[in-house]
Amino acid sequence: MSGPLRVARVRPLPPAPPGEQFFVANDAADFTSGPGTVWTVVDTPFPGSPSNAGSAPRPGWESGDSVLQESFAFLAPSVPANVLGMAHNTGQAGRDLRPQAFHKAATSVIGPGDAIELPSGAGHVDPEAELAIVVGVRAKGLTLANARSAILGFTISNDVTSRDLQKADELWISAKSQDTFTPAGPWIVTSLDEADLAISIVHNGNGLNAASTADLGWKVDEILVYLTSFMTLHPGDLVLTGFPAESAPIVPGDTVTCCVQGIGELSNPVEAAV
Repeated sequence: MSGPLRVARVRPLPPAPPGEQFFVANDAADFTSGPGTVWTVVDTPFPGSPSNAGSAPRPGWESGDSVLQESFAFLAPSVPANVLGMAHNTGQAGRDLRPQAFHKAATSVIGPGDAIELPSGAGHVDPEAELAIVVGVRAKGLTLANARSAILGFTISNDVTSRDLQKADELWISAKSQDTFTPAGPWIVTSLDEADLAISIVHNGNGLNAASTADLGWKVDEILVYLTSFMTLHPGDLVLTGFPAESAPIVPGDTVTCCVQGIGELSNPVEAAV
């Protein structure tokens, strides 16, 4: 395969052995066409990351085999060591502030179709559709000249946030790191020009006002330079770049879909945590 790809981490559907994970790729330009639903099994795009290793090959799931999209479920596109987001990163107002990141628990990551579980006491909870950087290699001390070398591609993320807890917790940990509060997926798109992509949310079938990645204050390369100035990023890490569009509070029974142009849609139901 050559050119832009979609790369996904997937689990074969039963009766496959439980717990399997494989990586698949697709280079069709039309995601919903016939060719767009036939994927090729590939080696992990995160070599050296044990958590992102594929399962042992078996008949039908060996490198180079073709698999139909109906034969597997999409998982979150990676198992990250770190999930980071950018605070106050909208427009000139965000750029006028120094760059500031927050950490989300890696255990908050879920995949497409998995339920966002709202705990009692979470109060007002908003979804935030964001372009997410998927880190491909170990990276520290990046510069604007080489920041792109750390990027495998981009995916969609939902930075679910409890606004009430955010007001009470100045570090935002309890507001953003609840279990299930970081849906991601459904796949990674490589070689994507992310400069001006539409971002929006569909809430219970109602499309909210869209914005663009052009509305972000600090851009992708600058974000990576900032983050790697004080920490090492690892293969599979997710970096959420900011949410410039309209949101609406979610409650159990809702469905929220995050849309990013050039990547697609990430949908998750909302349930009450038990």
